[in-house]
Amino acid sequence: MIEFSGLVPDLQELRIWSERQRLLNHQCAKPEKDSREAAAGPPTPPARATPHALAAGAPAPRKATVTHPGKAILAGDIEICITFPTEYVKTQLQLDERLHPPRYQGIGDCVRRTVHNHGVPGLYRGLISLLYGSIPKAAVRLGMFEFLSNHMRDAQGRLDSTRGLQCSLGAGMADAVVVVCPMETIKVKFIHDQTSPSPKYRGFFHGVREIVWERGLKGTYQGLVATVLKQGSNQAILFFVLTSLRNWYQGDNPNKPMNPLITGVFGAITGTASVRGNTPLDMIKTRMQGLEAHKYHKMWDRGLQILRNEGPKAFYKGTVPRLGRVCLDVAIVFVIYDEVVKLLNKVWKTD
Repeated sequence: MIEFSGLVPDLQELRIWSERQRLLNHQCAKPEKDSREAAAGPPTPPARATPHALAAGAPAPRKATVTHPGKAILAGDIEICITFPTEYVKTQLQLDERLHPPRYQGIGDCVRRTVHNHGVPGLYRGLISLLYGSIPKAAVRLGMFEFLSNHMRDAQGRLDSTRGLQCSLGAGMADAVVVVCPMETIKVKFIHDQTSPSPKYRGFFHGVREIVWERGLKGTYQGLVATVLKQGSNQAILFFVLTSLRNWYQGDNPNKPMNPLITGVFGAITGTASVRGNTPLDMIKTRMQGLEAHKYHKMWDRGLQILRNEGPKAFYKGTVPRLGRVCLDVAIVFVIYDEVVKLLNKVWKTD
């Protein structure tokens, strides 16, 4: 499960990660069990039984499986398509620098005016950049996390909360530099362009070409420091809180099953903590990636201008849409996700 979108925790990636952790802990527990059995000496030979009785009494072997990453990414793309309007509204509210009066009077006014001027597709402006970036983003993030975690596990192969925090921080920063920053810059510019008197981006490839033509390749890397800090803190909070909650719930039994309802509650708590913890960074990042980003030289300059001109409350613009998406993420990932994967299993054989 994991908003594993630079937007909110990508919960489907966290789900894959949690399943891998469960399987690893199970594998680590087997050698301990085997060593205890060896120390106890050879077992007492059981009474002879007929082959038929043995076959009838033997439990069917259970094969633990992990969701194929490609299926998880596709299920995540479906989630992005469902929840993207909340991301659109969040970005528009954060880009609004007007005070008296503001461009939008609230979430409802933003939705109503967008639909009136651009139709329902207007709420999906910038979606394509997230879809194109979902596969490389998941690959970089999960790959880096596994690389770091494999070098930081203890002698039993387990990863405690502190080391999990460090691994997730490194994974979040890696995908921010490689994938998320250009992906988010393009998304924000496309959304901002839609409010211009004469929008100039006619499509994804045309828009990217225009951005690179005007600003060079660095035009797709605006707000890099803010993006790295936001992604790093986002993943650190997400993995740390979820790992802590899971360890508290499972106690001394790492193989204790997680009830779907409990998992959903933990996902909601994790997502809410992430949103509350780094919305100010997300706000600064969005402003530095808009069409007027050239007016600001550094992240700290942008932050001071927001504080001076709009007040401290401005740092939490778009919080409600972000929290709304977290709720949708939890509902989709923990309720619909399994059904989507079951459907994909029927048409996409990976075993």
